[in-house]
Amino acid sequence: MNFIEEMKWRGMVHDMTPELDKQLENEMTTAYVGIDPTADSLHIGHLVSVMMLKHFQVHGHRPIVLIGGATGMIGDPSGKSKERNLLDEATLRHNQNAIKAQLAKFLDFGESTPNGALMVNNYDWMKEYSFLNFIRDIGKHLTVNYMMAKDSVKTRLGAEAKEGMSFTEFSYQLVQGTDFLTLYRDHNCKLQMGGSDQWGNIVTGTELIRRKLGHEEKAFALTCPLITKADGTKFGKTETGNVWLDPEKTSPYSFYQFWINTSDEDAEKYIKIFTLLGIDEMTQLIEEHKQAPHLRLLQKALAREITTMIHSGEDYEDALKASEVLFGNSSAEDLESLGIKMLTGISQTLPLSVVSLGRVKEGIPIVDFLEENGMAGSKREAREFIKNNAISINKIKVKDGFMVTSESLLFRKFILVQRGKKNYYMVIFE
Repeated sequence: MNFIEEMKWRGMVHDMTPELDKQLENEMTTAYVGIDPTADSLHIGHLVSVMMLKHFQVHGHRPIVLIGGATGMIGDPSGKSKERNLLDEATLRHNQNAIKAQLAKFLDFGESTPNGALMVNNYDWMKEYSFLNFIRDIGKHLTVNYMMAKDSVKTRLGAEAKEGMSFTEFSYQLVQGTDFLTLYRDHNCKLQMGGSDQWGNIVTGTELIRRKLGHEEKAFALTCPLITKADGTKFGKTETGNVWLDPEKTSPYSFYQFWINTSDEDAEKYIKIFTLLGIDEMTQLIEEHKQAPHLRLLQKALAREITTMIHSGEDYEDALKASEVLFGNSSAEDLESLGIKMLTGISQTLPLSVVSLGRVKEGIPIVDFLEENGMAGSKREAREFIKNNAISINKIKVKDGFMVTSESLLFRKFILVQRGKKNYYMVIFE
């Protein structure tokens, strides 16, 4: 398969401009994806476009990552309504360097590689652009009628819109178009890729290139579908927020758990988008999963591949071990063997209570402990749970009269409570 064929098989093509497939067949082509540097880590919402660049490079083409230091300051009207705060340059550069380190796990930035990846920042060419020069050099080439016709603009200006749109955000497509024009001239970049919500902004760039440089100039657009979950909720979000690639923001264990808990329908879609497994192997996996869905083969392969790719094989093995200890027939010693770092990671995935360390000096009756931390609706219900042998503290069954003391704490900090087979809670003492 060529690049376009593989992207279609993986479900990663929503729309593209005519003759793109011919362009990619004719020569090594340069393409770019834009990423806003609003944090010093990517999250899994960025991974679709990053995987597009990865496959693009694997197929022999050259990827560019554009850090939106300028566009990230003004806000994109596509999908979001709030304008963003100005980043100072020191923060911008810090975030850029952190993001590049993460991207190096996907892309080859080697200068000696013919199709080596490149990272650029649009702040570098936009910061010196005066307003007068911008409206003279760029603004005169695109009509207001053309810009108003974009869906992202019409949605914000429609009858149901509450706040309208500032001129700053209205001009966003001109700034993004300037990026494409700049990369086209400076790096022979002929393709921009992104999510389907970016189609209007991307084709503004192709139109600007055509009108400013000449009708014979060819520039192309390729978008992927916006990733959703089968239940309709937003992909990449959990109760605690974004799932980050930075292990300090989202632990490898929490990261692993996000993927292992994917539904069957989503797992079949995600394994094509977010892994580098070959088509034959994935086809076989999908078929085997359909024959025995209870084995969760797709989820296990998805969690293994992406956790190893983002973190490491060792982190994957640790996450697997932690899952087996937490949800399997394990002992208190097995739980303690996981260590402080892993228990901290586990706490990100469970209902969590924080209790003052001073409270355990006198001891807390187990019935009070369960009620106070939301593990039982009342003392009466707590006693029923205990009577039915349904409560474990750190993998040890407890009876009525048990006192939670400092000796109950793992590493003088954690208590893992299990109610029945599937209900887990973490209590942290500080």
